[in-house]
Amino acid sequence: MEQTTMEFNVLSQSLRNHVERLATKPRPPGTREHQAAREYIVNHLKQCGFTVKILPYQESGFTCINILTEAIPGDARLPLVIIGAHYDSIPDSPGADDNGSAVAALLELARWIRPHLDRGPFKARLQLAAYDLEEYGLVGSFIHSRELAKSGTSLRGMISLEMLGFTDPRQGSQMMPPQLMGRYPTVGNFIGIVGNEASADLLQTATAGMKSVPGLPVEFIAVPGDGKLLGETRLSDHSSFWDRGFPALMITDTSFFRNPHYHKESDTPDTLDYDFLAKVTAGVCAATLKLLQ
Repeated sequence: MEQTTMEFNVLSQSLRNHVERLATKPRPPGTREHQAAREYIVNHLKQCGFTVKILPYQESGFTCINILTEAIPGDARLPLVIIGAHYDSIPDSPGADDNGSAVAALLELARWIRPHLDRGPFKARLQLAAYDLEEYGLVGSFIHSRELAKSGTSLRGMISLEMLGFTDPRQGSQMMPPQLMGRYPTVGNFIGIVGNEASADLLQTATAGMKSVPGLPVEFIAVPGDGKLLGETRLSDHSSFWDRGFPALMITDTSFFRNPHYHKESDTPDTLDYDFLAKVTAGVCAATLKLLQ
């Protein structure tokens, strides 16, 4: 996804607009804000030219409402690429980074990639997903991955977009789990890609796409098995797919290892770095296109 400076500026402003619409107040399930976020996402995806399915479920005492686009191209023989982000928040946080930033990136991916999907040919088909109830036990992605497993769907890979917009240029701003200390930068200005060993090919392709964006520092890790040896790597919707044997990744600004506003009232739109988020979004676009080709 090649971008001029002017285009990056436009993308940065579009992302800010999305986050400000989505994350001015908390949006836990059942609230007006939760419904408004869902409607905003659905309307944008439809405006981009996607057919959208709004799927309510009752699961473990929760009402979960996932938003899925119909896969393009429509050839069910092709494996599926899923790009997803959760749209709910915890009750006490407006969730600008967690996860308004990722939903904003998903919406701009939809806008950018839809014209490309008519050109082809592709070796995979694309589905976009806005998952509900990630904050309440990964419920939305648990349901989606279960349905894909039951139907025997072939999956090229799933990418979970999870907190994409916070940076801190100060030395020592980036923390890591003890097992990883010394292996990664100590300045919080990079985007991280988390895969498992079974997702090695997916990780390689996505990382190459992300690294194609000038000025975007990218770090990656492949963890053993289902990630339980390094539990922090499981804290998003990709782990629902790992648990069913599907290849999956998380793209993240590393959450509470960098962002002091995580799950707090202070996770507001004004705390994000929208120029960085624009580069990350461009990287997601490039990675997605590579996975389809």
